[in-house]
Amino acid sequence: MELIHRSVLLEPTVAALVDPAFSARRLRSYADLAQVSGVFVDATFGRGGHSRELLRHLLPDAHLYVIDKDPEAIAIARELAAEDSRVHVIHAGFVSIVDELNARGISSIDGVMMDLGVSSPQLDDAERGFSFMRDGPLDMRMNNASGPTAAQWLAEADVDEIKEVIADYGEERFAFQIAKAIAARRESEPLRTTHDLAELVASVVRSREKGHHPATRTFQAIRIYINRELEELAYALPLILELLKEGGRLAVISFHSLEDRIVKQFFAAASRPALAQARLPIAEKDMPQPWLHSLGRVLPNDDDISLNVRARSAVLRIAERTATPWKPGGRT
Repeated sequence: MELIHRSVLLEPTVAALVDPAFSARRLRSYADLAQVSGVFVDATFGRGGHSRELLRHLLPDAHLYVIDKDPEAIAIARELAAEDSRVHVIHAGFVSIVDELNARGISSIDGVMMDLGVSSPQLDDAERGFSFMRDGPLDMRMNNASGPTAAQWLAEADVDEIKEVIADYGEERFAFQIAKAIAARRESEPLRTTHDLAELVASVVRSREKGHHPATRTFQAIRIYINRELEELAYALPLILELLKEGGRLAVISFHSLEDRIVKQFFAAASRPALAQARLPIAEKDMPQPWLHSLGRVLPNDDDISLNVRARSAVLRIAERTATPWKPGGRT
């Protein structure tokens, strides 16, 4: 049976931004959501599934700024903006969120949503080189008009660097063997396509958990490294906190344990900043107050997974901005 594609955790993500009474532990009926005004940001527009749903719950005077570094995503975003004057398009990565919004006269916002990692259309497009399931150029760049491709990096990086990337970002226990095989292969012939890399990894990784291709972790690791996904996420989260109004919400969907760890740790540090100074001789009244209040996490249910199999590994975390002023010295 053909699966119906749907944006991952669509309803709770939108509800987290527009429902003042939102609670991850007690999800209300989605049909009860009212329309709201304000300034919102989709920091990872992708193909616009979350943005289109959010627009259904925004009043005519609201504004939605959509950000993406992928030229194909931006082309779709511009089509949406042509249809809906509430939509404003920014072709950039979310690390530029403050500068890009400030340049448009926006210094505070009511909500931000982020759907991290690679999108399903990117995976399905063989020319983008993200998936070992389709043979295509070994590219893997989110912005395929800028920066080195995966093939170029693999042709130049030394064994230790390749090993570290695959081990750190892919949590692959055969990282050293894979790196050695890549280095040996390029002595005679470069890796040019996704199938080249997938077949090479499969020849080295003989054992793998049931239902997972041997190259899954390697492809994931190289993609994360090429696009600096973890570094950019860690850099952007404090910037977003800086922009949020009191009561503003941040909703982040992650698909990888390393992404989710960064989000979880940031939310924890911003929600309980006094813990970092608990052993210092500081009076309780002088302890730093929280900048965020965590509203919990939402995991996919069986219906979510049936509509989009990619939802299996998704985690949605939500936090709300407090009234505590955000100071540069207080960044987590």
